[in-house]
Amino acid sequence: MKRLGPVHRLVQWVALGTLVGIAAGVASAAFLYLLDCATATRQSHITLVYFLPVAGLALGYVFERWGKPIAGGNNLVIDSVHEDSPKIPLRMAPMVLLGTVVTHLFGGSAGREGAAVQMGAALADDISHRLHLSRAMRVQLLAAGIAGGFGSVFGTPIAGTLFGLEVIALGRIEYSALLPALIAAVVGDAVTRGLGIKHAVFPTVESLPLTLVVFFKLAVLAIAVALLSRLFVEATHRIKAVSTRRIPSLPLRMAVGGIAVIVLWKLSGTSDFLGLGTDTIARAFTDASLPWSYPLVKLLFTAVTLGFGFLGGEVTPLFFIGATLGSVVGSALGIPIPLAAGVGMAAMFGSASNTPIALSVMAIELLGAAVLPHVVIVCVLAYLLTGHRSIYPSQKIGVGKYEHRTPVGPRLRDSGST
Repeated sequence: MKRLGPVHRLVQWVALGTLVGIAAGVASAAFLYLLDCATATRQSHITLVYFLPVAGLALGYVFERWGKPIAGGNNLVIDSVHEDSPKIPLRMAPMVLLGTVVTHLFGGSAGREGAAVQMGAALADDISHRLHLSRAMRVQLLAAGIAGGFGSVFGTPIAGTLFGLEVIALGRIEYSALLPALIAAVVGDAVTRGLGIKHAVFPTVESLPLTLVVFFKLAVLAIAVALLSRLFVEATHRIKAVSTRRIPSLPLRMAVGGIAVIVLWKLSGTSDFLGLGTDTIARAFTDASLPWSYPLVKLLFTAVTLGFGFLGGEVTPLFFIGATLGSVVGSALGIPIPLAAGVGMAAMFGSASNTPIALSVMAIELLGAAVLPHVVIVCVLAYLLTGHRSIYPSQKIGVGKYEHRTPVGPRLRDSGST
């Protein structure tokens, strides 16, 4: 390929980033529309939850029959960045959309970022192969696909940009993909909004002077976040490993998982833990009387849902866990509830995914600059205290959190830490 000058390279990346952003934005808009319809349908017909095992049986059959090449989900996407793997099958986009919408329609506790990231990456990889791009450019376009999917599904293009660069390797940001990732995230967000999608609006957070006492309180919140982050990662991975070993058949495993979710639902006595849980996330910003058990119960619902093979991401459930934990801890420590809920929400996912910078910026985009510097303090401390664990075990260790003790290079799943 003829070597391009800086101006031509810039134009090339703007064009490619725009193309990926349009594709990711359209996919996210369609996905969010269907997800809203599924959520509204379930809430108005709550008896649909009783059919979650049947939905699991059907989804399991579909994915066992046609979904084996995309079984890795987000980890397949990250693996594709690290190694010269075969093209991500384009079928990942419609299949993960279908699987996630069905999971939510019948009450599974899952998120939406997984579908958006996988759709964005699959579409970006299809573009890179159709244009016969080099290996290096393919990697950069995959990062742009991740950024475009994440930024468009949450309405946070700058956080989406950073997430696409930060999630690939622990402790290292892939600056080589900065421009296409930024363009894809900004364009993807604009396309999604232009197609009429409305994102969640959070309460305004008032600033709080940072004193030594406040810093200590934030450190306590960070410790609580890290403990639940570690528990979430361990529980999800352990349930997945045990259920896969004990029930090799995916359709049967998902059916059993559906039964388990129904049992948890009846035991909890509330529908707050089904689906995304966005109503409870909003409540966490204003209600100082949330039960202390809410973060733990949502953690259990989500670990069972995802561990038994249902589709969806971890972000929104982790937002639920973090926001409710922040609300409970903030109320106990005297931190303003909106600030504690917002900071906890960002730090929980930031620590579980090893993306503290992206989630600090996401909190600013969603809640305003008043969360500074508190969100950075809690995100960084929780990130360090979580250790070398991740909901994405395909992440490579770029720079270890405790560098003198950590080998650089292996994936987290190979380091014995996840």
